[in-house]
Amino acid sequence: MSKQNRRDFLLNSSALAAAMASAGLLDEPIAWSAPQSNAKRSANETLRVACIGVRSRGRDHVHNFAGKHNCIITHICDADEAVIGPAMKHVEKVQGKAPQYVKDLRRIMEDKSIDIVATATPNHWHALIAIWAMQNGKDVYVEKPVSHNVSEGRRIVEAARKYNRICQTGTQSRSQAGMRAAIDFVLSGKLGKVQIARGLCYKRRGSIGKVDGPQPIPKTVDYDLWCGPAPKKPLLRKNLHYDWHWIWDYGNGDLGNQGIHEMDKARWGINKNTLPKAVLSLGGRFGYVDDGQTANTQLCFFDYDDVQLIFEVRGLNTDPLKNCKIGNIFHCEKGYLVCPNYYGGAAFTHDGQLIEKFTGRGDHYANFVEAVRSRNASRLNADILEGHLSSALCHLGNISYRLGTLEPFNKESKAFGDNKDAYEAFERMCEHLKANMIPLDKTQYRLGRRLQINADTETFVGDKEANQMLSRDYRKGFEVPDKV
Repeated sequence: MSKQNRRDFLLNSSALAAAMASAGLLDEPIAWSAPQSNAKRSANETLRVACIGVRSRGRDHVHNFAGKHNCIITHICDADEAVIGPAMKHVEKVQGKAPQYVKDLRRIMEDKSIDIVATATPNHWHALIAIWAMQNGKDVYVEKPVSHNVSEGRRIVEAARKYNRICQTGTQSRSQAGMRAAIDFVLSGKLGKVQIARGLCYKRRGSIGKVDGPQPIPKTVDYDLWCGPAPKKPLLRKNLHYDWHWIWDYGNGDLGNQGIHEMDKARWGINKNTLPKAVLSLGGRFGYVDDGQTANTQLCFFDYDDVQLIFEVRGLNTDPLKNCKIGNIFHCEKGYLVCPNYYGGAAFTHDGQLIEKFTGRGDHYANFVEAVRSRNASRLNADILEGHLSSALCHLGNISYRLGTLEPFNKESKAFGDNKDAYEAFERMCEHLKANMIPLDKTQYRLGRRLQINADTETFVGDKEANQMLSRDYRKGFEVPDKV
């Protein structure tokens, strides 16, 4: 892991602003401030919100803060001024006045009038925005995954605790009444012991195309800001926006995009509040050749000793498993629970007889604002620690996958030892690929490295190469600290 001792000092002193300015990163120093008061906030007191990143998921933030929960959006921030129109218009329509547009998110950090920062930027920015905001006395709603790597997630947790800030993770299923009841049913033991918690991300993803060289950066984008903590490389894909999900420097594949929701629910349903003792992942990018780097077909196996968590990603056309495509299945001693959406599910006997259904909605943003007003982080349905642990599972799976070797499908695999459930999942994956006309006799998949994990230190046991992937090298001025 990179050493950032000097950065740790700078992040906790006014020297940071001067250092950034001297490096040419700012026109003028940021007035980094001490945390604001942690006094309770009256329900009658208006909270001022800045939304950072509003092209896609960020619009949901805009629609759920503007004029709701006695909040007002005072600032819209995005490195691309071409995407802010819908957000600006919605706020003006709802609140009667347009918010201020700020291109450089560092201006948001220095503004003491802002109470809340809500961020839905690309993944590589999540941690630094959350940490900077909390160091400057703001509470944070951060989208999933909360981090781009394992170390970043732990640093956000440290910042929330050190500065006594409220930090909610954007895994909204945790606030849905039906989902809470379904998970409570599993945890109650009424279905007996959970044997496998299965997360499914069966979501069709097409090719992103293939370019023959660097593409022009849109003139409306401050590309240096867009890259932020990540390497500033030429744009080697057709679309700057969204397709970053499939590029390792910025995204985490569908495992850390759609899949993080289902990963979070899987861990929730087995009541595990640490990382597992081991991980193994495999898969590949099948069906097309494009500029994407991440897997579109992936299996992850997480060993928690007394229970397995199995995750399946399928980006090609597929049939559902037990009527579920994007959701969760909990296989238990006396039956199973299927949660096929964000909002609830149903419990069945092993022969498919319905036991009980669970439905009901909730408001994740309202839960966050209530915690902000009460200054009580324990009221959060998705505290940042939950977000860190679930995001980390996605990162662990991807690390195993990336450190793997290419293997032919026509060679009998012995990678899973005596784990019959892993072989069953692998066989179903093979049948899925054959159904999509993938010639397995001429195709290889990436068999990941089995990695042992020290859950206490959140590091790998005896694997230097894997441990280096728990963090990353950061660009000057955009370093996430090794310790907060």
